[in-house]
Amino acid sequence: MNKTMIGGVLIGVALATSGAVVAGFASRDSRYAEVLDVQPVSQEVRLPRQVCADESIQKQRPVEDQHRLAGTAIGAVVGGVLGHQIGNGNGRSLATVAGAAAGGYAGNRTQQHLQEHDTAATTERRCHTVQDVQREVVGYDVRYRLGGSVDVVRMKQRPGDRIPVREGRLLIEQGGAASR
Repeated sequence: MNKTMIGGVLIGVALATSGAVVAGFASRDSRYAEVLDVQPVSQEVRLPRQVCADESIQKQRPVEDQHRLAGTAIGAVVGGVLGHQIGNGNGRSLATVAGAAAGGYAGNRTQQHLQEHDTAATTERRCHTVQDVQREVVGYDVRYRLGGSVDVVRMKQRPGDRIPVREGRLLIEQGGAASR
């Protein structure tokens, strides 16, 4: 081979190699980091919510006659009348008094029983708190390449295909990233 030919081949190879190196450096934009992967980071959030419903409630009616005088009086009158039907003379008077006493007692107990079981239906609104559970995205773990190294950073917002870089550091809003 001739010297000129060898020199031409060497110069050609050198130019091709330097062109590829320059093209490789030019294609890497050192003002951006390349985003390789983005994984959403989520957490459970409990949200309290009040649930209300109308319920039918049975309540005892308020007692108007605390001493049950009406039942006692009516029972005494009925018992006295029935007692008066029995016997004659002094026996009739004794039967009338005994019937009135027994009727008064029976009337009092009957009114007590009726008052205890005298209920009224009302509707009351009952409420209680339930916890709804939701998953909420709180950030993004971003794997990126800057220069020759690969690293991960947590960001508040989902990035695009690249992240701006200044002086070798990612430009992320304050509080928006935490390197791991």
